[in-house]
Amino acid sequence: MENNEYRNTAENYTLKQTVASQQATFIAKVYMWMSLALAITGLAAYYTATSEPLLNLMFKPITGAPTFLFYALIIGELALVFWLSAAINKMTLSLATAVFLFYSLVNGMTLSMIFIAYTMSSIATTFFITAGTFAIMSAYGYFTKTDLTKMGKILFMALIGIVLATIVNIFLHNGTLNLIISIVGVLVFVGLIAYDTQKIKEIGATIGENGTENYSKGAIMGALSLYLDFINLFLFLLRFLGDRR
Repeated sequence: MENNEYRNTAENYTLKQTVASQQATFIAKVYMWMSLALAITGLAAYYTATSEPLLNLMFKPITGAPTFLFYALIIGELALVFWLSAAINKMTLSLATAVFLFYSLVNGMTLSMIFIAYTMSSIATTFFITAGTFAIMSAYGYFTKTDLTKMGKILFMALIGIVLATIVNIFLHNGTLNLIISIVGVLVFVGLIAYDTQKIKEIGATIGENGTENYSKGAIMGALSLYLDFINLFLFLLRFLGDRR
């Protein structure tokens, strides 16, 4: 009887170790894809901001108002996210990878406006603060034993509220409402980083073997979630920490 209990305990321990190893390998791949996308976005944003021909295509030279191309890129990148999220299972791995990386490139082009609006030093400071916050909250989401599912549902509803309030404030131009949106935005994406990390960790335990197409697609979708969390947290923090030119 004691031998059976010992054997069961050993098997359970081995199983837990195997699952933990699978999760660690999967999350590492997710972080790799996310880091690559952030690097592409950063380089694309900086290159666009320092290229006068590109800037003139996206912003009117005298007024600085966005051109038709800028709005087309915004709509295009939103379409890419929805397409990738909805149809990734029908895509080949090569196409899914190309769409993800192309999205990060287009997003970088539209984010070039921050280099025009804010000083380089404040952008760099905000980026490092965002990276530190991301690391802390992602670690919390990965190691916590608390189920964050309920929190995720609340955060998603708050995110919808932010989108609606932002659309309304485009017409109202209300400074107080803009401040409230920014504060809530920071809190929402700080929470989403932890929630999405925990969700990705759980996927890593069941997604299968490394190297398969399903595994790689799962890593790309996980990277997209964390990439969006990082970018949005950075933009909301920039509203508070950025020094305008």
